[in-house]
Amino acid sequence: MNVIVLGAPGTGKGTYSHRVSKHFNIPHISTGDLFRDHQKKETELGKKVQEFMAKGQLVPDEITIEMVKERLAENDCENGFILDGFPRTVAQAEALDKITNIDVAVYFSAEHHVIIDRITGRRICRDCGYIHHVKNIPMKKEGKCNECGGEVYQREDETPEVVKDRLFVYDTKTRPLINHYENIGILKEIDANLDINHPNFKVVDNFIKVLEELDK
Repeated sequence: MNVIVLGAPGTGKGTYSHRVSKHFNIPHISTGDLFRDHQKKETELGKKVQEFMAKGQLVPDEITIEMVKERLAENDCENGFILDGFPRTVAQAEALDKITNIDVAVYFSAEHHVIIDRITGRRICRDCGYIHHVKNIPMKKEGKCNECGGEVYQREDETPEVVKDRLFVYDTKTRPLINHYENIGILKEIDANLDINHPNFKVVDNFIKVLEELDK
């Protein structure tokens, strides 16, 4: 099964994809991870990515598409994959269609106020990377990690102003993908408003059900 996941920042699509990929034993492929891996290995594509990022510019589609194409050609993708972070635009979706067939596009939907609250409440430990949340996983001691006692901080891209800007970019550039996949009949929407620690949380279960339907 070839799957792509869609959703605004903070909907949890990366976390859910990671869990479900293990359930079906197919790789969870994040384009962010691809960028970092190529840069770490200093591949030709990685060097090109670094050049654009160093200038504060977006990585051109042709480079991202080539990375995705190479990754999907690897042996572990023979039985399918969950692609996270690509495509981001209709043009990228059309390029992906030339590489492989997509069986389903899973859209994790959440209200903006839920996303803003979820992201801006995150606090990360500088030492061990443990993620807290001011409401859902509060620090037992202000400014200190619950796991190791290290310093806890808020990322610069998780302040209310930046998150609102990120959502605006998503709405204008990526949201049209939802209509694209809905029009071709492969979109499945999952309500992602509930937090993963909520007792009624069923997002992962619903994700699994959607993919199980593909095998019937």
